[in-house]
Amino acid sequence: MGPADVEAVWRIESARIVAALTRFTGDFGLAEDAAQEAVAEALASWPHTPPANPAGWLMATARRRAIDALRRRTALQDRHALLAVDPVVDEDIDPDRIDDDLLALMFVSCHPVLSPEARVALTLRVVGGLSSEEIARAFLVPVPTVQARITRAKKTIAAAGVPFELPPADERRERLGGVLSVIYVIFTEGSTATSGDRLLRPDVAYEAIRLARTLAALQPDEPEVHGLLALCELTAARFPARTGPDGSPILLADQDRRRWDFSAIRRGLAALVKASARGLGPYGLQAAIAATHASAPSVESTDWDRIVVLYEALGRVAPSPVVELNRAVAVSMASGPAQALAIVDELIASDRLPGSHLVPTVRGELLARLGRRPEARAELELAARLCANQRERSVLLRKAAALD
Repeated sequence: MGPADVEAVWRIESARIVAALTRFTGDFGLAEDAAQEAVAEALASWPHTPPANPAGWLMATARRRAIDALRRRTALQDRHALLAVDPVVDEDIDPDRIDDDLLALMFVSCHPVLSPEARVALTLRVVGGLSSEEIARAFLVPVPTVQARITRAKKTIAAAGVPFELPPADERRERLGGVLSVIYVIFTEGSTATSGDRLLRPDVAYEAIRLARTLAALQPDEPEVHGLLALCELTAARFPARTGPDGSPILLADQDRRRWDFSAIRRGLAALVKASARGLGPYGLQAAIAATHASAPSVESTDWDRIVVLYEALGRVAPSPVVELNRAVAVSMASGPAQALAIVDELIASDRLPGSHLVPTVRGELLARLGRRPEARAELELAARLCANQRERSVLLRKAAALD
């Protein structure tokens, strides 16, 4: 077994190993460190002596590393008797505790005591099993920055005395939004990278989908969990058609819809049904919008009136300038660009999206449709200057040049 085999096992089993170790030791940081040491040991030994039960081997080795670390802590003498017996090599994780352990791990890694950046990094590390290098590459930040965020996050959790346990039901519901928002941020970065030379980062997006599926399995009675899963599946279904062979973006109107992933669409629609059980929340409404696009054979035949209504509902339950801007786009398709331009100009007047390239992008498109070409070109050039993603910027500059 080579490094790729170790990585594959780790990616699948890491969250359960860290969760079980955290319950065993009561120390979140120690559990994650011990698990990483077990991976390093696996990389050295598996090529020569592959284990019969790789997951059990990792768990047993990580648990021994945790015991060694606890024995070195003089302040924890009272734990030594409880931890004195080393586990056998083929020990597996307690199957009766897996679900609760995984769910507790997600709530700990997304705890509100952490900054949003730390929540994302820690979730990808301990729940997703990604390395610091992979996280840094996904978000285009230096590896030391990611490592510092993870280290600070573990120290913050320890200093705050965050227990490794499921929050009470009422508190869990309150904190679920934070867990969902972390997964949503991860997926959004994967589906449209904020910077860099790639429009998509599918590996990041699919990791978010995996986390959403895990959460949906652990919290099957929470409609918004299914709503987020549906949104991710339906959005990712368009990935195969969103870029050309050279990575250049393909706009929705120009996409070959035969290349969409119809298996992902079916999974997304099934999740949307579950999300609709008690009325759609913010993620469910966004998923309903994505489903409307997924069911249309073309941009022209899309039910834009329905999308406008869905955005209006979304704006009431989760108001934001981005929602309002998207509503303007839908209005332009349903009722024409003039009505939509009024919505965008109102957004500009209220200065609710300062520095964003999205507002001049939409405004430039609307002005072009209204025949106001010099103004449209100026807006698109402004959008290109503000856009940090090289692929998006090239599209904006081409559109601006076409208005000459």
